[in-house]
Amino acid sequence: MNKNEREQIALFRYGLIAPLFNGQVNPKEYLKELEGKIHSIPYYGERKIAVKTIQEWLLHYRRNGFEALKPKKRGDKGNSRRLSPDDQDQLLEIRKKNLHMPVSVFYEQLIERGEIQKEQISYSTINRLLKKHNLVGKQIVATPERKRFAHEKVNVLWQADLSHGPYVPVSGKKTKTFLIAYIDDCSRLVPYAQFFSSEKFDGLRVVTKEALTRRGKPTIIYADNGKIYRSETLQYACAQLGITLAHTMPFDPRAKGKIERLFKTVQTRFYPLLQTEPAQSLEELNERFWRWLEEDYHRRVHASLDGKTPHEVFHSQLKDITFLEDPSILETIFLKREQRKVKADGTITLNKQLYEVPSRFIGHSIDVRLDEKGVYIFENDKKVTEATPVSMKDNAHAKRVRSPFSLSPTADVKEDQDHV
Repeated sequence: MNKNEREQIALFRYGLIAPLFNGQVNPKEYLKELEGKIHSIPYYGERKIAVKTIQEWLLHYRRNGFEALKPKKRGDKGNSRRLSPDDQDQLLEIRKKNLHMPVSVFYEQLIERGEIQKEQISYSTINRLLKKHNLVGKQIVATPERKRFAHEKVNVLWQADLSHGPYVPVSGKKTKTFLIAYIDDCSRLVPYAQFFSSEKFDGLRVVTKEALTRRGKPTIIYADNGKIYRSETLQYACAQLGITLAHTMPFDPRAKGKIERLFKTVQTRFYPLLQTEPAQSLEELNERFWRWLEEDYHRRVHASLDGKTPHEVFHSQLKDITFLEDPSILETIFLKREQRKVKADGTITLNKQLYEVPSRFIGHSIDVRLDEKGVYIFENDKKVTEATPVSMKDNAHAKRVRSPFSLSPTADVKEDQDHV
């Protein structure tokens, strides 16, 4: 089990205990509902989880945070094993991500990827395993019953989504924009929203950090299954902050009706303003949008708020909002995480770019975290230094430092004496 698999398991465990930790459910009823239920667990596959185990995870999280949810490292790491129950669980988990493949093709892929050896595991063995767990062919998902809901307290639930925006000039070229936003389920207030020129995670990072800083911390973030909302970075951040990250069923946009209605309001009330006077830059588009949001949307009576405005409802409950004690924590928990082994020349490669790190890390696997501003090296969850992009031109004139793998000075002297 590698580091990434241990973190995936910890995120799964947090997902189960988060409703208990945040007081969203009746503990007795929630645990009774989970008892006997089969869960799809990263690395292990489908298994039942005892109530006592869930209670222990909750206790560990309260005492020692997210790290306490990670499985302990194996004592026999490096030893080869035959197709054990754990190996079967791993193969089943891979299969669930590749249900579209015929079993014969899936078997060949397992061999090519090195998951199994053809001489040891036959096609019939894999086929029987998949049939036993009903993983041959496609599965049909029933349409869930849908009911309207609204929370009574602000910051209990934020709905999150992304919408396609207007085209604006960027570097002299018409560029499509994307609006990334949150909406508070109770007050319909928008904690934060912004237009970006791409739909990558960098935009969601900015919006989430600003929303948390300005409007406090929600109990639940409710999003669809888009790539940025499934990112490990967002999952880590929510786990560190004690926020439940929940997702809608796939291909079910109506499950987030409130933010879909917000986007429709933006399209019918804000975009027409751009038709008469188009925005000439992304910065201008955002400035005008934020002004419209604060002066129009937030202060207009909402049909679902009994004659009140989103601004009035949200501010009427300010005393109940949990604000971040130390907002600076957002600078580290929203960094993307990578593992890299430092080469003999003191460099690592990230996104096809070479970076230099201090020579003491040569030969070691290091914890690398990055955002749009820089690349940072962490030890024990603390930033210790920043990696710098390699400049071949500058390095040609740089003074060399003796490599930790080179011979000692005394050895060099002895070698010279031997040649005399």
